Amino acid sequence: MMQSSAGIRNYLVVTSSYWSFTLSDGALRMLVLMHFFRLGYSPFTLAFLFLLYEAAGVAANLIGGWLATHFGITRMLIVGLTTQIIGFLLLSAVSPDWTAVMSVAWVVLAQGVCGIAKDLTKTASKSAIKLTASDAPGQLFRWVAWFTGSKNAMKGVGFFIGGLLLDRVGFSPSLWLMASLLSVILVAIVLSLPATLGKSKASKSFKELFGKSRAINQLAGARVFLFGARDVWFVVGVPVFLYSQGWNFTMVGTFMALWTIAYGLVQAMAPKFIRRSQDGLTSEVPAARWWSFVLMLVPVALALVVALQIQPLQWIVVTGLAVFGFAFAVNSSVHSYLILAYAGSEKAAEDVGFYYAANALGRFLGTLLSGVLYQWGGLSFSLTGSALMLASCWAITLALPLTKDSQLALVTPTATANETV
Repeated sequence: MMQSSAGIRNYLVVTSSYWSFTLSDGALRMLVLMHFFRLGYSPFTLAFLFLLYEAAGVAANLIGGWLATHFGITRMLIVGLTTQIIGFLLLSAVSPDWTAVMSVAWVVLAQGVCGIAKDLTKTASKSAIKLTASDAPGQLFRWVAWFTGSKNAMKGVGFFIGGLLLDRVGFSPSLWLMASLLSVILVAIVLSLPATLGKSKASKSFKELFGKSRAINQLAGARVFLFGARDVWFVVGVPVFLYSQGWNFTMVGTFMALWTIAYGLVQAMAPKFIRRSQDGLTSEVPAARWWSFVLMLVPVALALVVALQIQPLQWIVVTGLAVFGFAFAVNSSVHSYLILAYAGSEKAAEDVGFYYAANALGRFLGTLLSGVLYQWGGLSFSLTGSALMLASCWAITLALPLTKDSQLALVTPTATANETV
């Protein structure tokens, strides 16, 4: 009982700290996007500002998974939060007297630091769920869904705060304020979590580190296209489109916030829409296939609406993106569960890191294409790119196995085959 209470306590501490981190990260994205758009930067340049942020996440997840296994999850959370604070302080140093080239180079560098921070923190946090869920059999899907959903709701609140702070406080003072908040959280982590949480025997070679099971490799491939399909319109296309329709920064930030909050709430409720199986896969994998197909249809319809200029255009787009958000949230939650279901227990952090490296690669591709496609053909091109990526995601999902590889130790849920959660 004491072990279970300790597991729940650690889960709550990790979740709370990641909430705070994600709140600041969401605000950062809106601050950077809107601040530099207001300065006259093109859609492609805006996307370029985030490229190193996303690219750094690929390496951070791969290395972070190994580091979390070797040094422990608590230490990696401390490193992630410290790195984010450094990134904020670097960004706050941007001066209006600098040339455009120098400003872009500095922001890209600082964003890269923040990208490393984000994915080190995320890998460590999600790996902790695998460990703490072992103290509460049958709770893995619920805990993953709640963690992921609540995190994204906080990110949505961060979008709103970012837009509001930019209007009311300004760029640099907002970054100083968020750095101070994270410093408080950093102290709380040091005082609250056991130093050896998640520490285990790490892989000794790159071959071992990258030698994942077929299921994990396929799920990682699907994840690349799933998150690329979101960011190809989310990063630049929709915010710039709404601003071009007469919305101000606070309105754009509020919409992005509400979309992300609602998306997070649906993620948290995703287990209610998915039938559970006794082995944890035979119902869940077909659900991943079905929901990815449904999601693919949404940007197809929206791309046609935008191309044909069906009125009232902006409100049809907003409504369509709400539908997209619902289906995307269920997809993301099921995927987040499956990686922990497929992952081995001893090196869960490495498996999770590998998977979220694919997630970061998808965000990188989506971010790049968001600026390129919007500059080439506006929102309809961005939505078409999203549809094509989702078609690839669905195709890969069809190949996911219904059983785990024999060498992996799956934490099997205790729910019965007919239980709906």
